[in-house]
Amino acid sequence: MRVEGEKRYALLLAAKDSDYVKKVYGGYFNVFVEAFGEEGERWDLFRVVEGEFPEINDLQNYHGFVISGSPFDAYGNDLWILRLCFLLQTLDAMEKKVLGICFGHQVLCRALGGKVGRAYSGWDIGLRKVKMVEDLPACSFLDGLKEIPPCLSIIECHQDEVRSFVSQFLLLYVCMQARRGGGGGCGGYDQSTRVWEIPLGAEVIAFSEKTGVEMFAIGDHILGIQGHPEYTKDIMYNLIDRLLKNNSIERRFAEDAKLILAVAEPDRKSWERICRSFLKGT
Repeated sequence: MRVEGEKRYALLLAAKDSDYVKKVYGGYFNVFVEAFGEEGERWDLFRVVEGEFPEINDLQNYHGFVISGSPFDAYGNDLWILRLCFLLQTLDAMEKKVLGICFGHQVLCRALGGKVGRAYSGWDIGLRKVKMVEDLPACSFLDGLKEIPPCLSIIECHQDEVRSFVSQFLLLYVCMQARRGGGGGCGGYDQSTRVWEIPLGAEVIAFSEKTGVEMFAIGDHILGIQGHPEYTKDIMYNLIDRLLKNNSIERRFAEDAKLILAVAEPDRKSWERICRSFLKGT
């Protein structure tokens, strides 16, 4: 499946189309092209979840790649996931633009040397406020944007995350600073005492109260986003219903997630600008 044009992009689809998305949008491919595509581009679809991959000799003809979300674990050892990891390592070596969304964000981290696993705090479903780090790294796709709000809302649906561990050195340092300031001690640990196991050379761009690595980048060619900038609210409502139906989440949890979605909006336009700026940059 393709949209003809000059610049060439590929969607690496890591999930099968749901009945709802097929009926309303014609498939996830159309959802992604609507969110990130522009006039005069060619977009190709590779259903990597079904073992369909681009030819190695054809990779040089692409300007960028997008990896979708998936119900599979990014740390799994299914053959197609291992093949995807090898492909991502190849694209990184070629310095091709690669944008990873949700599962794509996690599998990018894994393929390039980071660690992913089950989230310590469980599912994150619904709408989440994501905060940009104060000192944003020097990335050309960020420089090209006129203004980046310090906080953006995004639709989330994941129970895995980029791994972290508590740094005993940082924990000791925070405790000492607390005592010097007249406090009674640490009282536990927070984001400042965690070390995120992202790939070598990667930098964290954004975080949230729930997830420490909401976005990471490597230079100007790798970008991972834990949330779903491409999702519309109706897609998320349907996904919540499916998760509830297969007993992946409890009814009260599902109702709370829907309630938050009903009274607030994701910053889709801002996320689309960020993703397009990244993919279209030189």
